[in-house]
Amino acid sequence: MKEDLRWKMFVGIGLVTLTLLLMTIHLIVFQDSHYLFTYLLADLAFIPVEVMCVTLIIDSMLTSRERQQRMEKLNMVIGIFFSRVGTPLIARFVNADTGTRPLQEQVAAGPEWTTDRFRAAHEGLAGWKCTIDPDRIDREAMREFLIGIEDFLLRIVENPMVFEHESFTDLILAVTHLAEELKARDDLSRLPPSDIAHLKGDMERVYARLVPEWLKYMEYLQRSYPYLFSLAMRTNPFDANAKVVVE
Repeated sequence: MKEDLRWKMFVGIGLVTLTLLLMTIHLIVFQDSHYLFTYLLADLAFIPVEVMCVTLIIDSMLTSRERQQRMEKLNMVIGIFFSRVGTPLIARFVNADTGTRPLQEQVAAGPEWTTDRFRAAHEGLAGWKCTIDPDRIDREAMREFLIGIEDFLLRIVENPMVFEHESFTDLILAVTHLAEELKARDDLSRLPPSDIAHLKGDMERVYARLVPEWLKYMEYLQRSYPYLFSLAMRTNPFDANAKVVVE
């Protein structure tokens, strides 16, 4: 930081010195101080407008474009996450969810996904409360699955763009915590009811964060990449009749 500040000071002093030198040369050669200082004053008068154009307009446009580019890259990360982790986890949780019927009706694949349909699905999720039956979850299989994606999750966490998306960050932390909880137990088939209830809460935390993120990502695909959205609907974990083969 100090080196960077020192470099900027040297450049600033150099530019000011160059300006004074050129003004001195102008006075010596042309002997016209009135023109020189009139031009200088006029130039100074336009500096506030130039600053406004640069900082408020151009800089805002560049910042907005840069943010859009970062979000595009982040959506690529989110897409890989759902392909490797999110969609398989949702499929496991849906099979253990005791009240998915209203949810399935809203987000199951259909002929058309309009803006109104996405809005209705988001509104439905606002009042949705996931309830998982832990006896319908193969805890050992889930532990093996989560252990197999540990390196993948670590690489996602190492991506600084992830932390710009707060809800997705919460989802990654919830999945990581569930993996650690399952890894910490030796025998998942012989757990007391109190511990099973604890794991149930961890699973429901992941599930409750997965579904809204999945829906937001589906909306993004439908708007930006229809061919990816088509595949996502043909592998929709909420649709029991979904088939990847196009018929």
